[in-house]
Amino acid sequence: MRATRRLWRWRSNPLRRREDIVEAWITLAVWVVVVVGGTVAGVVTAHAAADMLAQQRARRHPVQAVLLADAPPMTAWAAGGQVRESVRWTAPDGTSRTAWTLVDGGQKRGARVVVWQDDRGRLAPQPTSRAMGAVEAGLFGTGAAFLVAAPALGAGAVARARLDRRRMARWDREWELLGRHQGPRTA
Repeated sequence: MRATRRLWRWRSNPLRRREDIVEAWITLAVWVVVVVGGTVAGVVTAHAAADMLAQQRARRHPVQAVLLADAPPMTAWAAGGQVRESVRWTAPDGTSRTAWTLVDGGQKRGARVVVWQDDRGRLAPQPTSRAMGAVEAGLFGTGAAFLVAAPALGAGAVARARLDRRRMARWDREWELLGRHQGPRTA
């Protein structure tokens, strides 16, 4: 019974107008784009994000570094209780490197800190953990699905609004014709 009600626009019906058929096709097309296109975009994006984050985890490595100066004490404006200070570490090729990075405030010169480097020995941010990477990949996939679905739903809503306006204009014309045949209106 429900399926019959939902598909009434597809059946032969003397009251069915051309706008009803167009609206049915537009609704079908919008839902195909939303379901199929959104799913494909979400899955592809989630897999691409998961692969990128896995590559990051594989290419970044923790290494011991030495603090080259006393780190100032933590202040209220410090990011996560960390301050920027100079450190020295050994790159994969055996050379000694120096750069600025965030370290915990209040540490003394010569303290050992853990920094992350890429395969070339450059400092890099700590990679995302597997669990957090899965969450991020899922969020990217969901966002991609919404980015595909939103324009399709918006275009469908605009098209349906225009069809409704056309239907209302036809009804007005038909009522006007009917009114002429009925005689004068009463107040």
